[in-house]
Amino acid sequence: MDHIDRVLLAQLQQDATQPYAALGQAVGLSAGAAHERVRKLRERGVIRRTAAEVDPASVGASVLAYVMVDSTSWMGDSAEAFAALPEILEAHVIAGTASVLVKVRTAGTEQLQDVLRRLHAVEGVSGTHATVVLETFFERPVDPQTAASASPSAMG
Repeated sequence: MDHIDRVLLAQLQQDATQPYAALGQAVGLSAGAAHERVRKLRERGVIRRTAAEVDPASVGASVLAYVMVDSTSWMGDSAEAFAALPEILEAHVIAGTASVLVKVRTAGTEQLQDVLRRLHAVEGVSGTHATVVLETFFERPVDPQTAASASPSAMG
């Protein structure tokens, strides 16, 4: 991946609906060449999907919580059980005192409590520790230009 690909990715993260002509102009390529670059980024899995970012509160999911999941056994094979709970937006196997970290969005604390009950029903789960977010200062996607300069392979 070169500098042009990284700029294209940054542009698409800002507005994925930009026409290829605008993308090409941003990197000094024709619309067709920009389209081909984006197509190749999709084929290689660099661009995983294109989606609209929705304000969670406007669709009734205003409570955000991060839940540390304790277990009595290895949870790495439990992805399907976590994915079956639609309120779980992300699930990560982690190192540390807990086994899994999940990001949960619900309409309220009663619904969060219900998700915690259902998490306890997952085989191997022995406990949970929930942290409810009161305010989000910001969220940002990975910056493909900054990430490249910080990676060890980009420095050599």
